[in-house]
Amino acid sequence: MAGTINKVILIGHLGDEVKMYRFDEGNAVGRFPLATNETYTNRQTGERVSNTDWHNIVVRNKLAEICEKYLSKGDKVYLEGRIKNRQYEVEGQKRYTTEIHVQEMTFLTTKKELNTPGEQPQPPVQNSSQSVSNEDDDLPF
Repeated sequence: MAGTINKVILIGHLGDEVKMYRFDEGNAVGRFPLATNETYTNRQTGERVSNTDWHNIVVRNKLAEICEKYLSKGDKVYLEGRIKNRQYEVEGQKRYTTEIHVQEMTFLTTKKELNTPGEQPQPPVQNSSQSVSNEDDDLPF
């Protein structure tokens, strides 16, 4: 295989609210931590062990605005994106961070949806270029 690929798929829960940064040109960037959990049984002790990994998520422009509107801490999302490593400087010291730059996202559960009495519209399935809805399929499976 001659090419390379940089693709990440995560399903996890937001660890905080979406933090938005807006720019003069109308562009926007949203950032939030995402927790993924791994649970297994220790073979020697028989006890359940749970490990949580934290990921720095970055969404841009329209997808960032949709995330800000619909998502809250604790909500569960499916996302696809690319791993990006970034270097920055704080008080003269170089720092490094690894981020997931999201290209596609699906909201699995939202607190706004679960906590509001009455009928609440489902948040849209989103990716960076289009909305997708599978509600009108006539397929038997």
